[in-house]
Amino acid sequence: MNQPLSEPMQRLVEARHHDPFELLGRHPDGKGGVLVRVYMPYAEQVRILERGTQQVLNMQRIDGSDFFEWQGQLEQVADDYRLMWKDKWGYEHLNRDPYAQLPMVSDFDLYLFNQGNHTQIQNFLGSHVMQDAHGAGVRFSVWAPNAERVSVVGDFNHWDGRCHPMRVLPNSGVWELFIPDLEPGGYYKFEVRDRLGVIHLKTDPMARQNQLRPETASVITPPSSFEWTDAAWLERRKDWDWQSAPISIYEMHPGSWQRGCEGEFLNYREMAHQLVPYLQELGFTHVELMPITEHPFDLSWGYQATGYFAPTRRFGRPDDFRYFVDYLHSHHIGVLLDWVPAHFPKDAHGLARFDGTPLYEHADPRLGEHLDWNTYIFNFGRNEVKSFLISSAMFWLNEFHLDGLRVDAVASMLYLDYSREEWIPNIYGGRENIEAVEFMRHLNSLVGRECPGALMIAEESTSWPSVTRPPENGGLGFHMKWNMGWMNDSLSYIAEDPIHRKYHHDKLTFSLYYAFSENFLLPFSHDEVVHGKGSMIGKMPGDEWQRFANLRALYLYQFTHPGKKLLFMGTEFGQGNEWNSTTVMEWSLLQYPLHSGMKQLVADLNHLYARLPALHKVDFSWQGFQWLDANDGEQSIAAYLRLDGETHVVVVINFTPVVRRNYRLGVPALSGYREVLNSDSSYYAGSNVGNGQALIMAEEKPWHEQSYSIELTLPPLGGVVLMPDQAE
Repeated sequence: MNQPLSEPMQRLVEARHHDPFELLGRHPDGKGGVLVRVYMPYAEQVRILERGTQQVLNMQRIDGSDFFEWQGQLEQVADDYRLMWKDKWGYEHLNRDPYAQLPMVSDFDLYLFNQGNHTQIQNFLGSHVMQDAHGAGVRFSVWAPNAERVSVVGDFNHWDGRCHPMRVLPNSGVWELFIPDLEPGGYYKFEVRDRLGVIHLKTDPMARQNQLRPETASVITPPSSFEWTDAAWLERRKDWDWQSAPISIYEMHPGSWQRGCEGEFLNYREMAHQLVPYLQELGFTHVELMPITEHPFDLSWGYQATGYFAPTRRFGRPDDFRYFVDYLHSHHIGVLLDWVPAHFPKDAHGLARFDGTPLYEHADPRLGEHLDWNTYIFNFGRNEVKSFLISSAMFWLNEFHLDGLRVDAVASMLYLDYSREEWIPNIYGGRENIEAVEFMRHLNSLVGRECPGALMIAEESTSWPSVTRPPENGGLGFHMKWNMGWMNDSLSYIAEDPIHRKYHHDKLTFSLYYAFSENFLLPFSHDEVVHGKGSMIGKMPGDEWQRFANLRALYLYQFTHPGKKLLFMGTEFGQGNEWNSTTVMEWSLLQYPLHSGMKQLVADLNHLYARLPALHKVDFSWQGFQWLDANDGEQSIAAYLRLDGETHVVVVINFTPVVRRNYRLGVPALSGYREVLNSDSSYYAGSNVGNGQALIMAEEKPWHEQSYSIELTLPPLGGVVLMPDQAE
């Protein structure tokens, strides 16, 4: 008759014991000897191989169970013993006992994590291929404070939660287990049993790599041996005066920018080699990748992430992404990443209800759910969540040498009532999310100190003050903010029939009332070409020629308006259809002059913008801009100067299809002026109306409150950029 198991042993058999080390491993037997106990559900026979003496000791199975025990003298079994065991299928195994290992997570790491002050939690949480005193293995650890039991499961233990239960480290909520002799490359998850007995199978939140979707396991990933070559780039970036530099960003979705000959995704390495010559030709200074943090659903475009420390497997492995960044840096192109700390999806394998309770999210749906997106909201007031998000941001910047993060959906983080009818006020009765504000200030301060030259860019659409002012001055500490007001007004204006634009001239000029209240970036992003909004060219009024002329004029306005620049892929050549993430961009359109001309205009605008300091050096103050005429609504003309303190550039844009001949314009210098760009040029498939290469001499005739003036021909639905002739 089988002896009944003790209550703790029964809990272990039922996979609900919170501390398997209490029972398993090597322990004093209370009689001056030692007891070694293992629990191995798939073993037929287990023996101990003592490493020092090489003696073999037979373990006895406890009748009716999968427990095996050996009892003897202390000196017979050192703490580095190995287990020789045969499984039920006849295979022999040799490995050290996981339950003979001491805890390997430091108290200092746990303290910083629990205080919300850890900036590299991925270095002690997750899976780590490492050496202990006796050999190699993998250390696993995970935060699950409300779990009854957590196990590591994987292809190395039949995905059975009974095989490798973890221990919880006191007063931390962190579970840990070192499994000796485990090799990199295996798949694993954490099996979490909650306090109600429900089992949750979770991807590792700190995984460096995951399986290719639709599979969701994490991958045991060894430390990278990638050899970076961008030290000079990073050194220059430390002292980079980004405010005075040209910054022109090409926003792209890696999955639909380009694909292989059979429709497959490009590897990060292939992508780099195709992308660099294209960006160099067009003159963009940076690429911004829509989220490549691991995500289960292609149609979320990466904005519903489950892997905050893992580049998506769709395009390769982590070292492939390192190569991508390094290769772009070697060609003087910066890399930015869309990063999403505002919310996360409800997928069962992800962060949602991680230990059976709201852990990363708020419990109250009035605080913890985005109904519009069917996602959970991070609990920014929880210390461990702050450590998680800050570590994620710093990980991408440090581990992958990224040049900045574009922080998604900042407005939804700032306001407790964002897109909701029911909400809970803050402690002062207001709608501001005080905890999110403090989180952003802290994160941006850290990035400024530890990642000099890296940019933090806010996608923020409200009138929240001082988004780009330093935290010590009451700001949020971002470097730049998307100018959504400029974008909306510009698109609203340009969509009007030209005959009606004189009634909407204020939409063209209003942005200058607030242009220097923040450090603004001017975006025409993916958000403007999805969800039924049509393509950029599709927004333009008129026949085909007029639509292209309108868009060329709009881009000229964007590239000469104060603020850094961003264009979404496809908009640079006037893609006809609304963006569809499941198909590749319409590259075939470039065989047509109107589309190739649009691309050439964007390239010339980028190169002119970078070449002329007056167009980029003073982007964030009135010293860099001056209206020549903001009030010619009747003719729908905007005329202004861009200045850098030494020289100036004249910009005049005619937003009607009427050619304006003998148009008198005030200028600040008694000089000759030359047309350096005309959006109506035949190079861009325009009608080639303008001033050509002729030197336009200023006269001592005051105009537009300037002492001098010139006469111009303004093209239809087009604009010109003029420079004072240096020889004069």
